[in-house]
Amino acid sequence: MDERKRESIVAYLRRRMTEFGTRPEDIAVSMAADTERLRAIRYRDAFGHTWDGRGASPQWIIQATSAGQSLEHFVVERPQVEASDKLTRVKRCDDPFAGTRLASIKSEGVEAA
Repeated sequence: MDERKRESIVAYLRRRMTEFGTRPEDIAVSMAADTERLRAIRYRDAFGHTWDGRGASPQWIIQATSAGQSLEHFVVERPQVEASDKLTRVKRCDDPFAGTRLASIKSEGVEAA
């Protein structure tokens, strides 16, 4: 994404945060809670049921294993995060803001990060 589009997206998000009274600290706390919750999930089925692997097995696990499904089938794969200093290029056809008003908005009185 080029710098101009990035700045428009940042300006848009800051404007919306101001409208809703959201602070960056609120988002950081929410993201940390989501990360912790997702880290705890060890098993998930196609219907979105989850289990952290602690305590008694939930009913959906009992039913699936009784029907012959292995527990390993439900293991949540943790994505391998690779550190990269390079920004990945986004194709224009994959950019959700391409051709929209957000791609051309100038930051209006919004402090720079």
